[in-house]
Amino acid sequence: METTQRDDQQRAAEQRRRELLEAADRVVLRDGPGASMNAIAAEAGITKPILYRHFGDKGGLYRALAVRHTDALLDGLRSALDAPVARRERVESTLDAYLAAIEARPQVYRFLMHPADEDQPSEQGFDVGRHSAPLLRRMGEELARVIAERVDLGPGGEDLARTWGHGIVGMMHAAGDWWLREQPFPRAQLVRHLTDLLWGRLAVAGDRSDGPGF
Repeated sequence: METTQRDDQQRAAEQRRRELLEAADRVVLRDGPGASMNAIAAEAGITKPILYRHFGDKGGLYRALAVRHTDALLDGLRSALDAPVARRERVESTLDAYLAAIEARPQVYRFLMHPADEDQPSEQGFDVGRHSAPLLRRMGEELARVIAERVDLGPGGEDLARTWGHGIVGMMHAAGDWWLREQPFPRAQLVRHLTDLLWGRLAVAGDRSDGPGF
């Protein structure tokens, strides 16, 4: 009986946390980097102390939102990497999956990567670099794992795969950040340019004999 009651309480707490994150998402979609704990609490119909009880502070809420959106983004990248198409098309699809995600929800992207612009100071104590860097590292490690599993890189392949994984993520992030701000040309054109940049070594590397292919 006690176990069942604890399970029910845990499920209720998890459901409440999801509801609060959905409320936070709505505010972020509306306000972007300007989203505040006050606005999120109001959207959820609770007081700010209750919001703190669930997440601690803006950093805790940020981390929870980051995991939520990074999980969804990684699912999209994995789907692109697993598509039954030629390797260059997979590279293009993977780059496009990332760029399409930030283009579709630019306010969410700006909240996660740029919580405060110069004319909009962040809440006291919130350090974007401390929170955003782990997201990029996680994406880099995930991509490195995929490359190592699929591409025959020869001796030192694991180190090379990690270099490529983090390098590609850094390129996607930097190029995507610039492109999202300026929108100088269509997304498809950026995908082609970045694929051309990556394609040299990827074009000649063979698939691993024990891997799913790339």
